[in-house]
Amino acid sequence: MTVPSGAAGAGRRRVLIIEDEPDLVRGLRDALEFEGFEIMAAGLGREGVTLARDRGPDLVLLDLMLPDMNGFAVCEEIRAVNPVIPVIMLTARSQENDKIRGLEAGADDYVTKPFSIGELVARINAIFRRLQRITPREEEITIGTTVVYPRRHELVRRGKTMALSFYEVELLRLLAERDGQPVPREEILEKIWGVSSNSSTRGVDNVIVKLRRKIEDNPGDPRHIVTIYGTGYKLVMD
Repeated sequence: MTVPSGAAGAGRRRVLIIEDEPDLVRGLRDALEFEGFEIMAAGLGREGVTLARDRGPDLVLLDLMLPDMNGFAVCEEIRAVNPVIPVIMLTARSQENDKIRGLEAGADDYVTKPFSIGELVARINAIFRRLQRITPREEEITIGTTVVYPRRHELVRRGKTMALSFYEVELLRLLAERDGQPVPREEILEKIWGVSSNSSTRGVDNVIVKLRRKIEDNPGDPRHIVTIYGTGYKLVMD
């Protein structure tokens, strides 16, 4: 059995699968248990929210289309219970507006069915590796009038506190480490999402859009999170 690096030394990581297709749940359970994860599953959205609240999983795999409520609503309720837990949304839908809506509801990532189990496991492991490397100290990142608190997954801007998703925090960390230097989309994808640079960079762009809405005075004309056309992004902190 291959134990994910994120699970080493911290007990088995617990993954909650919220999915109403029994065959898919069995396949995911078998693959993820083989990788060393502890699995819990729910076939209904309401049951999934209860498990997220009572059992405290380390990550959620969430189907968009559920019998009792849609995945957007489930994600929002999970976020209200735990704003930090990583959520990967699973869906057969491929329309761009559904992806954007899922990210806006609080999902950290979005995987369209049919998907590769190998890529899904790589994304999960990447999240846990990044979480394991977070140091105990509280690091503050000051960006203009905004102060980011990575360990709390929060930012404060002009007295207003806003929650940050896992990917929002990790993207800000990476950009801040480069201190005004451009970071290619492909590098962001590999270091944070843990997937090949041949994969779509749209997920990176969507997280950038969300961050700009929280940090910029004018998200349509950003001065802090700047696009470097043909390359990627850079962070201007003053």
